[in-house]
Amino acid sequence: MNIRPRRLRASAAIRDMATETRLHPSNFIAPLFLIEGENCKEEIKSMPNYFRFSLDLLLEEVQELWDMGVRSALLFAKAEDHLKDNEGTEAINPNGLMQRGIRAIKEVCPDICLMSDIAMDPYSSFGHDGIVYQDEILNDETVDLLTEMAITHAQAGADMVAPSDMMDGRIGAIRIALDTAGFINTGIMAYSAKYASCFYGPFRDALDSAPGFGDKKTYQMNPANSIEGLKEAQLDINEGADIIMVKPALSYLDIIQLIKENSPIPVSAYHVSGEYAMIKAAAEKGWLNEEDAMVEVLTSIKRAGADLIATYFVKDIIGFLKNYQ
Repeated sequence: MNIRPRRLRASAAIRDMATETRLHPSNFIAPLFLIEGENCKEEIKSMPNYFRFSLDLLLEEVQELWDMGVRSALLFAKAEDHLKDNEGTEAINPNGLMQRGIRAIKEVCPDICLMSDIAMDPYSSFGHDGIVYQDEILNDETVDLLTEMAITHAQAGADMVAPSDMMDGRIGAIRIALDTAGFINTGIMAYSAKYASCFYGPFRDALDSAPGFGDKKTYQMNPANSIEGLKEAQLDINEGADIIMVKPALSYLDIIQLIKENSPIPVSAYHVSGEYAMIKAAAEKGWLNEEDAMVEVLTSIKRAGADLIATYFVKDIIGFLKNYQ
């Protein structure tokens, strides 16, 4: 045989030399969960070793992440029940928990790229991503609210807003609103191909944002569709998105690849809570090695074409990469 591919697998040094896909700390986005209170650190039961933080402790967490090499974070705020309604009143409160969190984070770590979640479900008495009328999720009225929310986040200092709602036309509306308000440099990371997935359950535990009736299939995408995902991504690009996202990641590697092959802008992927929890649960049972599974899964997401990966393994993977180097 003249051709023996195994020659490039013969030793660790050769395998490393021939590696096609490499992970780097700059590839990762750290999701952060913010709650009211002081000195509060609550483990999320369905997401082992991942926590909700009060603002004082969250600032320490952000500094630790920065010192580790994390350069981007995605902030979520858990609204208290008495602040939830069907109008998103707290979502657009300039002094709300999210807005206070953005300001504080940018004060202690000004160079981090801080992204903020734009969606109504944490603030909704119905747990849906939009305003509800007679069991229907209203699109255009919700978009108006999302634009107001985005402006308050930009005013607080967010580097990018991250609309996760899947309402039609919201990227264009937010872009126009931000530009009109003078925030021409505030970016948009659009959840472009966000599927109606069963893997979001632990995240909804984290923010207490499960839908109070029905499901989210009238606005989140059908998991059976791929061309539709490309259409959604192209619409968001045309409307002014700076980064587009596929969510979830692991079950949608083909969508990541399809969109990456057709996108002129960076593609991100969200390795979601259920995908994280599956690895944790199997590792606790002794059915697989957690570190090996983490590295293999995140490498597969990068290999599929994701430039950025939001993952709850962010500290673990960066620790691994530093030890590997």
